[in-house]
Amino acid sequence: MGGAAGMAAGGAGLAAIVVMLMTQPRSAREWAVGLISTVVGSVCGGAWLISYFGLQAWMDTPVGLVAVLGLVFASGLPAWAVVRSAFTWLERRRGKDLGELFKDAKHDFGG
Repeated sequence: MGGAAGMAAGGAGLAAIVVMLMTQPRSAREWAVGLISTVVGSVCGGAWLISYFGLQAWMDTPVGLVAVLGLVFASGLPAWAVVRSAFTWLERRRGKDLGELFKDAKHDFGG
C-alpha cells in the first residue's frame, strides 16, 4: 500500500494511537469501538475534507502527501471524543429500555 492510501492509513493509525494514549479506554469493548471509530473518522473525514476543498492535486507531490496525512490525522481526533461521550451517556442509563433512552435523549439534547 503506497501513495495516498498509505498516507491515509498512516494518518488514521497515528490519530487512533494519540487519542487512546490521551484518554485511555475504560474497557476492551470501548477500546475496540474507539479504535474503529477513530480510523473510520480519519479516513472518511479526511476524504471529505480533501474532496470538499478540492485538494486532490496535493497528492501529486511528497509534500502534498504529508499535508494530506495531517488532514487525515486531524479528522480522526473528534471521532474518539464522540464515541467516549456516547459510551458515558449510555453507561449512565444502563438498564433502561429503548423508549426511555429516546425520552432521555429528547430531554438532554432538545427536540
